[in-house]
Amino acid sequence: MDGFKKRTYRSLRRFMGDLGFIFRNRKRIRALFRGESLSPAFRERMMLAATQVNECRYCARFHAKAALAEGISREEVDAILGGAFKDCPSDQLVGVLYAEHWAEMSGVPDAEICDKLIAAYGQNTANDIDVVLRVVQTGNLTGNTIDYVLYRISFGKWGSPWTERTG
Repeated sequence: MDGFKKRTYRSLRRFMGDLGFIFRNRKRIRALFRGESLSPAFRERMMLAATQVNECRYCARFHAKAALAEGISREEVDAILGGAFKDCPSDQLVGVLYAEHWAEMSGVPDAEICDKLIAAYGQNTANDIDVVLRVVQTGNLTGNTIDYVLYRISFGKWGSPWTERTG
């Protein structure tokens, strides 16, 4: 039995599909990361919420630092990475909870949850949120796949890198 429990890419086809999506949408992604649609703090909260589901240590560290740079407190960053959203601004909570659900469902959220997101932010912003989540999931799965390779070549002695401090 394989002891590695994190989500990884299970096929080259899926990995290439995600890279293709990022390449095809690179202008839109650049605009989103410049804060043209979503505030950088909101984007980072969602990316942290998705990352806590997927447990990518690289993305957790990167997005924790980015969130701190956007003015999110260390306490809130740690809470989000622990799956708690009590300090999240109320106008961003629907999006952050959606991000968590989206990641739990591997990018195929329930229709009812999608409807709540659209009701809260409108279709265009909901679409932008989905793009951001696809980007972070690509990073999460890539990081976890790298860790899986390290785990396998170390004969399972790589340990549990998720327990490392993320910031």
